[in-house]
Amino acid sequence: MREFLLTLCVAAAVTYLLTGPVRKFAIIAGAMPQIRDRDVHKEPTPRLGGIAMFGGLCAGLLVAAHLSTLASVFNGPGDVPALLSGAGIMWIIGVLDDKWGVDALVKLGGQMVAAGVMVLQGVTVLWLPVPGVGTVVLPQMWGTFIAVALVVISVNAVNFIDGLDGLAAGMVCIAALAFFVYSYRLSYGYGISDALPATLFSAILVGMCLGFLPHNLHPARIFMGDSGALLLGLVLSVSMISLTGRVDPSVITAQTNGSQTDAVHTMVPIYIPLLLPLTVIAIPLADLILAVVRRTWAGKSPFAADKRHLHHRLLEIGHSHSRAVMIMYFWASLIAFATVAFSVNNAPGLAIKIAMAACVIGIIVLLMPRFKPNAPRMAERFLPPRYRRTAVVEPVKVREVLTEASVAARPSRLDQVASLSHEDEELLRKIGTGAHASGRHSGASGRNGR
Repeated sequence: MREFLLTLCVAAAVTYLLTGPVRKFAIIAGAMPQIRDRDVHKEPTPRLGGIAMFGGLCAGLLVAAHLSTLASVFNGPGDVPALLSGAGIMWIIGVLDDKWGVDALVKLGGQMVAAGVMVLQGVTVLWLPVPGVGTVVLPQMWGTFIAVALVVISVNAVNFIDGLDGLAAGMVCIAALAFFVYSYRLSYGYGISDALPATLFSAILVGMCLGFLPHNLHPARIFMGDSGALLLGLVLSVSMISLTGRVDPSVITAQTNGSQTDAVHTMVPIYIPLLLPLTVIAIPLADLILAVVRRTWAGKSPFAADKRHLHHRLLEIGHSHSRAVMIMYFWASLIAFATVAFSVNNAPGLAIKIAMAACVIGIIVLLMPRFKPNAPRMAERFLPPRYRRTAVVEPVKVREVLTEASVAARPSRLDQVASLSHEDEELLRKIGTGAHASGRHSGASGRNGR
């Protein structure tokens, strides 16, 4: 565990430190597109945050290569070279799109090329555990198709959900953390060495997201752009493929000693990989499916951008920017970690009860967009001003205070008259009130009598 935490911290630190210089570089390079109709931010914000994330990925892998336990990941199948190859291709496509823009079909073709390169290097699905049937060995063609489809779906799901500050990075961080917990349990609980690559990649992915989030939370100082969204989606998909398609279910079922009851309970963690790759991206995947159906039904391209994503609808019903992001975090955590908890043999009943209670709480919060909780007085000094009671002042009170201040600062007419000198008073007496000039003074015609 210490080695995984070390790689996580290194990836987070490098990503965090690189994001500041990358932001300055993005501004100089002009990677600050104008605000579009579907955007929710008010000012142009630099992109290219994926550059810092790619640096965090490389740093995490470099450190892991020199650790005793994780060094075996680099000596086994070509998961690491395949990951770097696919991530490099996907990252270049994203950088080009952030700076100059890339056509949607060209981008899709690049995603398939990156997935194909990884498949050629060994990242593929070899078998699938099917409930009621057992382990099904897949032909090479079907394994390749499933691997490429999983990469493309994951990448576009993350890209579609990237619409609010901190949303995509936080959602991927939650998914990667859930996947790390599950794969770590397989690697150390069952002694499966084939689960180590997925555990390592998930830990590094968590670090990349944690390092970028401080710069990306609302109000964001930099966006990850396609260079970051495509990269995060690819790393997450490689973790899924490496775990689901590599771990042989017979390794676990052999530990049941022939007991049918024990076999059923022990196979639960093996059936979970059929669901976990989908549950960890359930919210982005649902948003992707809804967007494709909505745009196709309207006669538009599935890649045509709009402002009808799930996070946009949360803003429409009255939730603030930060609250909409937190709601998405909540549901993603509930689905992913409930699935992981269900894989534990002695915890399905408790996991279901906790999940149901959390669902009720989430629905209540979702239906109260105007509710604004106040932080405790003792904690206000550590929170941003918008979360402090003293910072929330009603507009009517603000106007009253400004009016009183302006009246107090304005001198009275008597003070103005008293402050005039004798020469000014004589000049005002000669000029009069201005009525002489307009001819409205009593007994005057306004013209010279000559």
